[in-house]
Amino acid sequence: MVDFGGWELPQQYTSIRNEHLAVRKVAGLFDISHMGRLVVEGPGAEASLQWLMTNDLAPLAPGHAMYTLMCKEDGGAIDDLVVYRESKDRFLVVVNAANRAKDTAWMQEHLAGSATIEDHTKDMSLIAFQGPRAHELLPKGSSKTDDIPYFGFRAGKVAGESALISRTGYTGEDGFELFVDSGGVGEVWDAILAAGKAQGVLPAGLGARDATRLEAALRLYGNDMDETVNPYEAGLGWTVKLGKPDFIGRDALAKVKAEGARRSLVGMRTEPGSIPRHGAAVSHDGHHVGTVTSGTHSFFLGHPIALAMVEGPSFRVGERVTIEVRGREAPADVVKLPFYRGSARSAVAPAKP
Repeated sequence: MVDFGGWELPQQYTSIRNEHLAVRKVAGLFDISHMGRLVVEGPGAEASLQWLMTNDLAPLAPGHAMYTLMCKEDGGAIDDLVVYRESKDRFLVVVNAANRAKDTAWMQEHLAGSATIEDHTKDMSLIAFQGPRAHELLPKGSSKTDDIPYFGFRAGKVAGESALISRTGYTGEDGFELFVDSGGVGEVWDAILAAGKAQGVLPAGLGARDATRLEAALRLYGNDMDETVNPYEAGLGWTVKLGKPDFIGRDALAKVKAEGARRSLVGMRTEPGSIPRHGAAVSHDGHHVGTVTSGTHSFFLGHPIALAMVEGPSFRVGERVTIEVRGREAPADVVKLPFYRGSARSAVAPAKP
């Protein structure tokens, strides 16, 4: 067990390797209740979120979700989050654990009209059932899910318990994030594991979650971006809709797009045994050019992988750089992102990223 954003969470239940491979080949079950769950509702809710977010929520229909960033006036990322539209004037916003208090205060400051914000993190638990067989391995007493589109959601039941079933996740695989009343989430957790045990379903901890999200090149706030990094530098410029009504940071981001980002996030691969770690220096032709933001050994791919923030335009795929690994320089190849494309890519109505 480790501290993560003020929550005590499992790094692993059995082994990171076994949990990682379960997610890729069958399905794994994650407790992600540390993520903040905020409800924004009332007249002015959509206008407030449009002002706060870089992405355009206007086309978002009830029962659908959208990945977006929330930025400061200078374009720096306050957080990356997912907005779920439950109805015309009611939204569920899922934020990163360490940013919950900061995000809530920032959003409260910028609410418009009679919109309100309430924190439901403690009374609404969140678990993620991720993997290519997640659909077929939901336990008896669960609602039909095959017709839920990617980044869609609906109210239903899982193992007989009421739940908001969302076809979202952060592993690169198809599957679900399940919002369940905290009083009943233990029963749902046990039922999913019991139903899938014979097929190889495992509970999965933070180690497997970090490896799977990195393989899919999904960013981790606090590592791959923070308030000093703008969406274009993080490779998330597609979340910025400059053509929508004005929003916080729009002018600064329009300037970055026009002039070009001064840094870029790139993918790198090293040889087995040379595992890049967060903060490691990246060099090219003997010159320091950047820093590793995330790195791990990919049990599924069979070699270490990393994301790095480098100065200037992105390096070309195939270029050779070096990364500091335990006091020595290890060769690394720049590779195309994502490192791995999982079953989420073949889900109904796929959406970025």
